[in-house]
Amino acid sequence: MADLQTAAHTNEMKAGASAMPHVLVDEQLMAEVATIPDRFGFKIGDVADLLGIKQYVLRYWEQEFDLLKPKKASNNQRLYTKKDVENAFLIRKLLYRDKFSIEGARQALKDVKFAFKKEKDFNSVIQKVDQVQVQMRAFAEEIRRVKGLFV
Repeated sequence: MADLQTAAHTNEMKAGASAMPHVLVDEQLMAEVATIPDRFGFKIGDVADLLGIKQYVLRYWEQEFDLLKPKKASNNQRLYTKKDVENAFLIRKLLYRDKFSIEGARQALKDVKFAFKKEKDFNSVIQKVDQVQVQMRAFAEEIRRVKGLFV
């Protein structure tokens, strides 16, 4: 969830809304997520109660959002992780509070994921460039030292 907190998405994501950029995670969502009990797994009824929605809505979201894929227990009962519940809170916020369409919410999540990956890739490149600069400085210093031996 923290990775979503700082990422903003493009203007096209909110179907039919103004062209204003939005941040996916806000203080209210963070407060809601903080109320999630810290335990191993959640049954669908528990998650539905936490979110204030019906169980069939969660089952529908599972079909529509790759972000929400609970495991199935040996008795074929859904078992949601805490991360799944956090993701369900985010989906609920996008659909109910931010008034995204299903497609708009799906696109927003996809764009944020892409932006985060791009940012991580960019930071990785910066780190590598910094490492090369350090190596080049050390190499230049070594050349100066060796050159000083012959002068």
